[in-house]
Amino acid sequence: MKPKLRQGKGLSLGRFQSRPLTFLTLVLLCILTFTLAPSSPLMATSKSETKIDFVSPAWVAQNLNDPKLKIIDVRINPLEYITGHLPKAVNIADNNFRGPNGFLPVQYWQEDKIGSLFAAAGITNGDRGWRDVAVLDGGFKGYKGSEQKVTKEFPKYQPGSFTVRDNPSIRVTLAEVEKLIGKPDVVFIDPRPEELFQGKQDIWLRNGHIPGAKNMPWPTFTEANNPDESLKNPHKLKSLEEISKILAQRNIKPSDNIIVSCSTGREATLQYIVLKHLLGYPKVRIYEGSWTEYSTTELPVATGPEKAI
Repeated sequence: MKPKLRQGKGLSLGRFQSRPLTFLTLVLLCILTFTLAPSSPLMATSKSETKIDFVSPAWVAQNLNDPKLKIIDVRINPLEYITGHLPKAVNIADNNFRGPNGFLPVQYWQEDKIGSLFAAAGITNGDRGWRDVAVLDGGFKGYKGSEQKVTKEFPKYQPGSFTVRDNPSIRVTLAEVEKLIGKPDVVFIDPRPEELFQGKQDIWLRNGHIPGAKNMPWPTFTEANNPDESLKNPHKLKSLEEISKILAQRNIKPSDNIIVSCSTGREATLQYIVLKHLLGYPKVRIYEGSWTEYSTTELPVATGPEKAI
């Protein structure tokens, strides 16, 4: 059963035709239903393009009996998983996928190490689609709230064999960022909270943002601030119509060359997916090093509210 195109605010789903992504989406949406390692520039070895869907709790429940469907719960607190999780879900905390690289912290591990993590969770290259990734829209909160079955039982499975390869086309390097600053057709989007964007919090060696960047905090695309308490959920996307309207108001166009950059490359994921794979913007990439790397350089830093350059 294939997911339907997400329309409006119902349980219909967003169809993402995508390459892989970084992990903030996993943190935001809490549960990943998938058959492909959705790491930053990493993807299962394949000659065809990966497809990513946002699926409803009902879709997950209807497909649980598929033996090739694998479910990964990426919540960081293991007790949350132990207290209750989706049937068949295996827990791999999001922060297991990153570490130091000799200089910078929280960088994605090498392909073989990430592959071994997924293999240990029972994921194989022969699983359902492995080019077919689905993220549970609404996360565990939405799933539980929909009265679908939740369990405390741990699934039994055999460790698999999973191979990933680097896909550099979805990201930009620091050297590329330096060349793109100030270009008229380039839009930097920064999804961090306003305080971090403006440099009001003393966290890095230098605090602020890339000159000319637009501040669009990640909850902008979700129901995190829905005035109706019953609909408030930071793990559920707004409708495409609402998101498109927000982008138009910020003068962000499909023709733009868009770079999404945040603190460590995680918060950038959500907007990368929505822009590139849900809305089909053709020129969207992630600056994976983000402010963690940029702040260590001598490149220009802007503070305060966003302003054009």
